[in-house]
Amino acid sequence: MPKRVLILFATWLTLGPSMPVSAGEVRVAVAANFASPMKAIAAAFTRATGHTAALVPGATGKLYAQIRNGAPFDLLLAADAETPARLEREGRALAGGRFTYAVGRLVLWSAKEGYVDPEGAILRTGTFARLAIAAPKLAPYGAAAIEVLAKLDLESDLRPKFVQGENIAQTHQFVATGNAELGFVALSQVIRDGRILSGSAWIVPRDMHAPIRQDAIILARAKDNPAARAFADFLKAETARAIVRAHGYE
Repeated sequence: MPKRVLILFATWLTLGPSMPVSAGEVRVAVAANFASPMKAIAAAFTRATGHTAALVPGATGKLYAQIRNGAPFDLLLAADAETPARLEREGRALAGGRFTYAVGRLVLWSAKEGYVDPEGAILRTGTFARLAIAAPKLAPYGAAAIEVLAKLDLESDLRPKFVQGENIAQTHQFVATGNAELGFVALSQVIRDGRILSGSAWIVPRDMHAPIRQDAIILARAKDNPAARAFADFLKAETARAIVRAHGYE
């Protein structure tokens, strides 16, 4: 066997069969709430496969509009299940490839220590000036927040206090900077390994809104991109799943 072939074979044995001979790139449109764990997953993906993942975070509704207008994304990681299903029906995504990569949790959070009580009773006091939520028509976490307020019979009373972010990242920023005393954000934005990082929070019970099932799908333009398929497979593997759990998703 020629020396060059022996070297390549030895390299393959060292790196493992999952390491591609030629590394590629996958462009991932990712829901804003998942931006933080996505960075960790992308880094782990590159270490494991040699491929790179270019991340474009944003509101699911806006990412969908960009895809319809020809944005060069290979995968969509949405904040809901309906958007990937719609893309599949429209022929803009590969048929039969949808899967749930995370189930999100909603939390009422304040950057102030001791401000939000563990039952969310502060919502009934009306002592705050601004309540941040993500735009319900663009962001599933915003729609879930409206569901919670409707169930508490507080939506009409608190609507004048709403400060709407176009996505959950902007909504979190409103609260983190003090532009709103409290707000409904993704649990993943304020928790690591089961602990609230700062401030105070009420983790909204699961039965107060529809499940925030977040689905992913490979888009049609990526049908011949092996890096895209490798990334979809990696999202289902234990390494990625452990990162998802550590960031407060189910």
